[in-house]
Amino acid sequence: MALQDNIVQIVSHPHLSPKQKSNYLALEAENSLPYVAVSEQVNNAMTDGIICDMFEGHAPFKPRYVLPDYAKYLQQGSEYLELSPAEDFDDALNALTILYHHVPSVTNIPVYLGQLDGLLMPFTLGLDDDAIYRKLKRFWILLDRTLPDAFMHVNIGPTDNIICRTILRIDAELQQIAPNLTFMYDPAVTPDDLLLLATTNICQCSKPHIANYPLHAETFDERGFGIVSCYNALPLAGGANTLVRLNLKQVAIKATSIADFFEQTLTHYCQLTYELIEARSAFLHQQSHFFDSFLVKEQLIDESRFAPMFGIYGMAEAVNILQALPTRDLADVGSTNSVNQSGYGHELEANELGLRISAALDKIVKSTPVTYGYKGRALLHSQSGISLDKGVTPGVRMPYGTEPDPISHIQALAKHHQYYTAGISDILTIDETIKSNPQAMFQLCKGALSSGFREFTANVANNDLVRVTGYMVKRSDIETFKQCGSRTNTTGLAAEAAINTGILQRQARVIAHEQSPLVYE
Repeated sequence: MALQDNIVQIVSHPHLSPKQKSNYLALEAENSLPYVAVSEQVNNAMTDGIICDMFEGHAPFKPRYVLPDYAKYLQQGSEYLELSPAEDFDDALNALTILYHHVPSVTNIPVYLGQLDGLLMPFTLGLDDDAIYRKLKRFWILLDRTLPDAFMHVNIGPTDNIICRTILRIDAELQQIAPNLTFMYDPAVTPDDLLLLATTNICQCSKPHIANYPLHAETFDERGFGIVSCYNALPLAGGANTLVRLNLKQVAIKATSIADFFEQTLTHYCQLTYELIEARSAFLHQQSHFFDSFLVKEQLIDESRFAPMFGIYGMAEAVNILQALPTRDLADVGSTNSVNQSGYGHELEANELGLRISAALDKIVKSTPVTYGYKGRALLHSQSGISLDKGVTPGVRMPYGTEPDPISHIQALAKHHQYYTAGISDILTIDETIKSNPQAMFQLCKGALSSGFREFTANVANNDLVRVTGYMVKRSDIETFKQCGSRTNTTGLAAEAAINTGILQRQARVIAHEQSPLVYE
């Protein structure tokens, strides 16, 4: 379709708001420019669906994800925004709200809103619990209504404090898709009753993520990190300049044997992925002038703390294809839904092959320098899929509908988590009977984190709030989207994902007695 036809379709769309139309028009303008210069081999790999640039645009003029140092901002104010340092709780909320509208991302809405309890606790003096509740509830509603995008992300924890507990209370009450929420858990710091409060929230509204704070913290330096967008872990005061992902399923199809996959094919396509990373990063850092912005001048971000995310997906299909070599029938393994409850995620040999692939990727990423990276390197990421993916499973997850019981699920995938420093998540779908036994969710979460999970995430069957790839949507909004659209930018992506990727086909499981059911006479 010609550019002008696309523009006419956007401006005359019956269900897009004026703001949403403006966003789509901006994308059309950017993508009318020539693509950043890459080799013919990279172009071919992108055309063949082996490498994907996540539709970040032809001329990246802003980073994919930005994590400002909000604490520094509240302490010093901003010359650019003509703001003095925050003096009280209302000042802090007002200042944060203002800055959020100046923090870019791939979606044009900030994906990181800060470690809110750490930011706001210094301003609670003189406020009682009810006042804090009322102010935070208004703030929570404001965020959802003015920044209507489920990729924006708040962090809380691991310490026990009134802000943390109040946000958990409000999030359960309002059951908004936004902000996305991660609770940091540290067994040395976090009391069990606070973790239980967070996991009980999951039973009610499938939020928050529970992050393994010690595991994440040891990856980054003393300045810290944040969990952003879906579940991506990145340096604080930095971010991700780009995310390029590699389709392991397609790489496996190109291999003639398992040995060929490891010795030739994987290495070749990783090299091409790095070429695209370098090209996109170079445009952002050298030509866009983004790093001349006030965010840098006021030391809220540091160019050296931005890293490319080396994403992968399709691990399940790759393993099953490789195990079928050399007599595989590609038609039999080409669809996610065709994968039986065997192979990856279910059989030891398949799981060990998957872990071997993750280890190989980790070695490549840690040994490959990049021009613009965190300590000179990209960060490995288990990418959660996009709405257009068909016949391929996100990251290292199991194909939807084939999930075993939750304990077996965790045991099968836990060892992968050590490698994916920029984020990895497996979404456990739990039967709704968990609501009458929230202690079981608490124990499952603690077990997953102690087994090495970086992030514990669960959906509860039949909740209206459901996690798509890592962001939230309401089932009811998906059902009405075609008729009337949505005020939330991400509902359309979720509706598309429901059709293309089978997110609503996840297998709900109970936690107890599923492996060895007991029969009472």
